[in-house]
Order: sequence, then C-alpha cells, then structure tokens
Amino acid sequence: MRSMTEGCLPLLPSRQDHSLTVAARWLSYNPPMPLSREDITKRAAQELQDGYIVNLGIGMPTLVANHIPEGMDVWLQSENGLLGIGPFPTEENIDADLINAGKQTITARTGAASFASSQSFAMIRGGHIDMCILGAMQISQEGDIANWMIPGKMIKGMGGAMDLVAGVKKVVVTMEHCNRKGEPKILKECTLPLTGKACIDMIITDLCVLEMDHQAKRYKLIELAPGVTVEEVIEKTEAELIISDEPSVVTV
Repeated sequence: MRSMTEGCLPLLPSRQDHSLTVAARWLSYNPPMPLSREDITKRAAQELQDGYIVNLGIGMPTLVANHIPEGMDVWLQSENGLLGIGPFPTEENIDADLINAGKQTITARTGAASFASSQSFAMIRGGHIDMCILGAMQISQEGDIANWMIPGKMIKGMGGAMDLVAGVKKVVVTMEHCNRKGEPKILKECTLPLTGKACIDMIITDLCVLEMDHQAKRYKLIELAPGVTVEEVIEKTEAELIISDEPSVVTV
C-alpha cells in the first residue's frame, strides 16, 4: 500500500516555521551577548562618583547618561563646549541647536554652562575632567588604545579622543570583547593607528571587567559577566591577563 504522502509535493513550511528558521540563522551569526550594551553602560556608571565632571564618548558611552545613580550629582561635559548635559530630549523638548560632540540632540541641566570649544579643550588638557568613558576598536595589553580610524575608510576627523586619553584623570572603555568577525579586540599590540599609549585604566566588555595594574602593565580580570568563565575570557583575549583571585560576578 502506498503511503498518503508518497508522490505528493513536499509540505511548505508555515510562516511561523520560516520565521523561526530566519531567527535561528540570525542568532548563529549574532549570538546573544552575556552583557547587553545597556548592561555594559550600567556597569560603567558604577565607576562614577558624586561631584565628578565626566566626558562621554560617541556611541555606546552616551548610554551611561541614562544610568547615573539616583541622588548622585555628576556633571557631563562635551568637547564642543557644554558643561551640564541633561537627559536625551523627548519629541516635545528637542532643540536642534543644542547638540553634543557626536551631533546628537541633547538637553542642558539646571546650572549648565556653554562656552567655546577652545575653553572645553583647555578643561580637558588642564586635567580638570575626572573621568571619560570611550569606545574602542582595539586595546593593547599595556593600555594603548586605537579608536579613531581604520586605514582606507573615510573619517570625519580625529575628534577629541587624543586629548581626552592624555588629559583626563581616569579613562574607561566600554566595548564588545570581540569584533564582528569574532576576533579579539584586546591584543598584545594594536594594529590600527593609535589614539594614545598606556592610558586606559579600565575595560568593560560584554564578557568581563578588566582593570589595569599599572605596576605590572597588564590588565587584571576582576569581574565576569553572568555565565562567562575565566577560560572563555582567556580564549577570546590575545593580550596577557593577570588572573590571581577568583573574579566576582558583574552586577547591574
């Protein structure tokens, strides 16, 4: 006896099955991050202290403004000449003339001051900024950073990062641990043009938190993202790391 399906056309997948297949394929190329971009910037916000003047770089670091601990008074500074950046605007209070260095529309908090970019860079170069939070394409094991250009690709300019890493008291980087190809971004030596040398104090990624041991000139693994192992961090990091104590778990 012939089966009911013998000689019949193959069944077409349902729209739901097709959607699930597409989703599975997307996840195979974009596996979920142990820490999301929001989580990374929440962890970075824990480094802030009351009364700090802080510069936030373009991209992921701007999200830190949304996670300043309640009751903490932090003054956000922008290279184009504003001290006292407020939350990102809603549709009702957008002012197209009020932008940060990344050309995003912003708001100004009560007591904010605006001034020329020359004065802004005098603040940075004079060591008056307590902390900055930047993104990066590469960081070396000795704390060098490359974050301003990829040779052969068009760029708008080097921006203020070179001044920031040279003049700010504490420099924190928030970034994904590996690039889109799955290659480590924390290397023995940077291969891209440098922004600064031996200047990054802390790195917060989707996998872990690394803090520079300035005496050893190497990063120490101090925190792991939930579900991430020391072995995974070592596997995805080209740089030499200091792993002496049991790392704690990142809490956000």
